[in-house]
Amino acid sequence: MIPKEELDRAFDARFPREVKDKLADARVAVAGLGGLGSHIAIGLARSGVGHLFLVDFDTVEVTNLNRQAYRIPHLGKPKTEAITEILREINPYLDIRTTQVKVTQDNAASLFGDYPILCEAFDQAEGKAMLISALLSQCPNMTIVSGSGMAGYGDCNAIRTRRAMRRLYLCGDETTDIDEGMGLMAPRVAVCAGHQANQVLQLILDTERN
Repeated sequence: MIPKEELDRAFDARFPREVKDKLADARVAVAGLGGLGSHIAIGLARSGVGHLFLVDFDTVEVTNLNRQAYRIPHLGKPKTEAITEILREINPYLDIRTTQVKVTQDNAASLFGDYPILCEAFDQAEGKAMLISALLSQCPNMTIVSGSGMAGYGDCNAIRTRRAMRRLYLCGDETTDIDEGMGLMAPRVAVCAGHQANQVLQLILDTERN
């Protein structure tokens, strides 16, 4: 176990103290821990975000290994448990909360309402729309960072981040869809996850928030 002081010194060498403190105090929720969510969580943990709330109902399956952060020893484990193991190997001093539950329109606000920033990382368009609609209408102080369009192996430069509404950012090309026969491949999924994690950092550090 690496001492917390040693990790702190490493962050002190890379970030101004104000940046480090803001990240350490930040509270971010991630809904869905698949290809997007697992990599978003890792990106936030490596960046020093101190408080993460991670929600997914699923377990790790062999079909997840082509694009998600999990490895063969994680097969059969709840994704909440597996991602926690990975994050603890990166920073054992993070405050990580998890819930293994299916998110619905009825429970979304009670699950995530205490968090100022949420990353939407569901696979299906219907679930994405449900979560965004529920939280924008019921959680007036929350900003959502959503992923939309990262299927296939096309141009990664088409993946971008835009502010769709005052409290909603969309990351992706907003075009490619797995339902059109374009499977999810690791590179574009990881690029989109990077966009989402980076937008979260911008919001935490107030570089884009009005």
